[in-house]
Amino acid sequence: MTSHRARRLPRHRGVAAWSAILDAGAGRAAEYEPLTGQRTADFVVVGGGFAGLSAARRLGQLQPDADIVLLEASRIAEGASGRNSGFMIDLPHELTSADYAGAGDDRAMIALNRQAIAFARDAARDYAMPPAWFDPAGKVNGAVGDAAHAHNLSYAAHLERLGEPCEPLDAQSMAELTGSRYYRSGLFTPGTVMLQPAGYVRDFARGLSSRIGLYETSPVTTLCRVGPDWRVETPTGSVTTARVILATNGHLESFGFAKGRLMHLFLYASMTPELDHDALGRLGGAPRWGITPSDPMGTTLRKIDTAQGGNRIVTRTCATLRSGMEARAADLSRATRVQRKKFDERFPQLAGLAPQYEWAGHLCLSLNGVSVMQELEPGLFSACVQNGLGTARGTLTGIAAAERACGVESDITRHFAAEPAPRRLPPRPLRDIGANAVIRWKERAAARE
Repeated sequence: MTSHRARRLPRHRGVAAWSAILDAGAGRAAEYEPLTGQRTADFVVVGGGFAGLSAARRLGQLQPDADIVLLEASRIAEGASGRNSGFMIDLPHELTSADYAGAGDDRAMIALNRQAIAFARDAARDYAMPPAWFDPAGKVNGAVGDAAHAHNLSYAAHLERLGEPCEPLDAQSMAELTGSRYYRSGLFTPGTVMLQPAGYVRDFARGLSSRIGLYETSPVTTLCRVGPDWRVETPTGSVTTARVILATNGHLESFGFAKGRLMHLFLYASMTPELDHDALGRLGGAPRWGITPSDPMGTTLRKIDTAQGGNRIVTRTCATLRSGMEARAADLSRATRVQRKKFDERFPQLAGLAPQYEWAGHLCLSLNGVSVMQELEPGLFSACVQNGLGTARGTLTGIAAAERACGVESDITRHFAAEPAPRRLPPRPLRDIGANAVIRWKERAAARE
């Protein structure tokens, strides 16, 4: 009998702030019970993030009468999906390149990303999400030094070749947008959607819950082949089904797949307390904005407003490779110190403001930038390895896995089917030592950014 036992379950460092600010300190009541007992289903989706929710929605579109079960290891929006910065990006965003452009003609990937955004937009409409959860506001690449400014110019030239609009911003425009005089220039691109990621994911789950079986705090511990079916086991129950979709991103490796081929990267973020009237007056700038660094190793910033959970600033920077799939307390402490320094440099009018929340977010990348969306074994499908683009790429892999499980072919399934396997990584501990040394070197080179 084929069996895949999870070697480790997701562990998260720090508070899932995007979810916490929606609860206004009152504490969050349980919405979905854990799985108990034994049951059957037509499909089981493992993972309640962007990929898993998108897979469940697409399954329901393709097979409206299907019995669908979704199992989330923790709480909806308190795993990796609620710990990202909420940028749903349509354009090339290659994290391993100098300026995000990558090496090829990106028109096909842009078209797929826009399909993901359209799918998310339809979900936001169908599930009556507040407009602030899905805000098509665009984003800005911010540049400080000469090299970063050159990256923006290079990226703008790449977008011009692709026929994509963008708008350069000078230092004054950046100051008017952000309230910070730190930036030399910016490059605005209009197609990015700014999510309140926890609000989006929670309302997505709530919208689905009327027609699927949705269970929280139900980590999958074992997948067992039982004749033609799979038995999906949790600590308190099991589901027998013909088709399983693993939407677990890097935890695909926990079940024994793509071993030694996935890079488990942790990024770190912090969020201020809610800014009062006086602090907002000193800050200035627009109510909402999002800045990605023109150098991918730089600092991401977001300003949100009351409609998204309070007037706050989010700072994200620092990365570590942890092949054990768990960030360390020292990693988070170091990142918070770095972020406080970078925050003070950008906003001297708010210098010394300590963050209310700090957290780590788990990303999974492959060395050659491919996802793992395929039928792993008969009836067992994956929607994993988002390469740091979890909102858009997770949506796409979820759609594709659902279509593949239903025998449907599309541009999305054909794209992922054509991707090669992830390349093998150097062995541990060489992998971690070498990668973290490179990361630190790149962070130092991009320190001003």
